[in-house]
Amino acid sequence: MKQMVWQPEERDKKVNQYLDKINHAPYQNIVAISIVAFCLFTAAILLGIF
Repeated sequence: MKQMVWQPEERDKKVNQYLDKINHAPYQNIVAISIVAFCLFTAAILLGIF
């Protein structure tokens, strides 16, 4: 069987740029939700004590 060699196409570059732009984990949202949840939990504990 003949060995195949992959040649990049113009479309591949566009697809990679698109994926680099949008394919990221939402770390800011995760941190923000964690901070809000911690503050609400702390407020609930403090209100429950008094």
